[in-house]
Amino acid sequence: MARRAGLAAVAAALALTAAVYGVTRPASADVTAQLTAPQLVADMGAGWNLGNQLEASNNGIPSETAWGNPVITQALINRVKASGFKTIRIPVSYLAKIGAGPDYTVDAAWLNRIKEVVDYAYGQGLYVVLNMHGDGYKSVAGSWLICDAADQTTVKAKYQKVWQQVATKFASYNEHLILESMNEEFDGQYGNPTQPCYANINAYNQAFVDTVRRTGGTNASRWLLVPGWNTNIDYTVGNYGFVLPTDQYRSSSIPTAEQRIMISVHYYDPWDFTGQEDGVITQWGPNATNPAKTSTWGQADYLDGQLKKVHDTFVARGYPVLVGEYGSIDKTAADSTNNRYRADYARALVSAAKKYGAATAYWDNGYNGAYGFGLFNRSSATVTQQGIIDAIISAAGTSTPSSPSSPSTSPSASPSTSPSTPGPVGACRVTSAVSAWNTGLTNSITITNSGTSAVNGWSLTFTLAAGQSITSGWSATYSPANGNVTATNVSYNGTLAAGASTTIGYQAGHTGNAAAPTGFRLNGATCN
Repeated sequence: MARRAGLAAVAAALALTAAVYGVTRPASADVTAQLTAPQLVADMGAGWNLGNQLEASNNGIPSETAWGNPVITQALINRVKASGFKTIRIPVSYLAKIGAGPDYTVDAAWLNRIKEVVDYAYGQGLYVVLNMHGDGYKSVAGSWLICDAADQTTVKAKYQKVWQQVATKFASYNEHLILESMNEEFDGQYGNPTQPCYANINAYNQAFVDTVRRTGGTNASRWLLVPGWNTNIDYTVGNYGFVLPTDQYRSSSIPTAEQRIMISVHYYDPWDFTGQEDGVITQWGPNATNPAKTSTWGQADYLDGQLKKVHDTFVARGYPVLVGEYGSIDKTAADSTNNRYRADYARALVSAAKKYGAATAYWDNGYNGAYGFGLFNRSSATVTQQGIIDAIISAAGTSTPSSPSSPSTSPSASPSTSPSTPGPVGACRVTSAVSAWNTGLTNSITITNSGTSAVNGWSLTFTLAAGQSITSGWSATYSPANGNVTATNVSYNGTLAAGASTTIGYQAGHTGNAAAPTGFRLNGATCN
């Protein structure tokens, strides 16, 4: 997806910052522990797009601030990780940063900045999906990756040379870097694909795979991501012309029965809810209360069916799938309940994807306010849509962050939903998994109702070790930040059936004592 929601408003809403932090660890040539397709999808967890940044441009010149977002910082990436995301997709445009043929040399400073931003996430142990984005949009000045352009010989030569340079730049990075051939490539006409254009898209994908593999290093075995026509599910799984690229140059170390090709699709159905900027359709899903504000199609059963198609066509054959973009715009100006349905939509999409063996990455364009997709304030590196994040992380079953190196000190916003009234509990069990670094830690707490009756609303109390103070949390509200803390459920995890569990977590600073909390009590009952 390109720029969504009022660029002038974006510029007005987001202040510029030039704070850039150092990389926490260098790129590594570690190629151990190559994952199978199911393992990869599980390990990628919940994903997030750094949208409208490195693919932004002005008159054909890429610039990360061209569409109103601030300079990307390490603090922002740390906040995304601390919120529970394990994968970051980084869209990139090259455009006028590409020199003349036949070498098509990419500007060295631009490649270095791309590497720097990749390292913000890669250096934190996150998965990074790096793609070629705006070069294929006819609406973008200077675009050239156009599947119905007359001179396809030049297009293909340029495409091959650019990917050769990019892949070489990252040849030593381990399997946490995934390269994606292109974004939403089509001829600018919605509707059935044209066959000459689809043939060129297939040719681009094949050139991408061959070129990346031939650069060697980890590129010979890393996972590579390719889309069909406009990343549209129907036009990719159906009989419209999509051809999987062959992988003849891959490393001989890859077991014969395993793939190293992933399929990219996007999901924004129904568009009148997710992206149409009129404020009319503001509700979605089984919890919708007003039929006049709910789309007549594209509900949960349709969503499930679309993800099942992807599974049956690709996942079942060993090709993992990434729903590389999904999400819905903010229409709270028209309907104050809209965020509830945006969270329901995200939860349903991620749940269905997990069910059918696909990973996901939420589309965030950095814009908060009317018609924005933003989950974070990129200037202050703080959370703006905790309820949607909670829905995503919960549905993905993502474990909490493992070892952020430079956490932001700004606490996350509290969930926007009201907690349930705590009910009685007979017995409970709690497990706590602390991961610490110099002056900080994260803690993942799993609460199990080991009694025989359901819990309808809960509060978990515990005592932090001396010198610890919570800076952000997820899937619960936390108060106070230190000492004897009470974590109270949010809307979606307040009911725990007998035997059921939920996982919450927090990030905290410490002054040398990273011990786990003690004295867990759920609604007053002591937990084992």
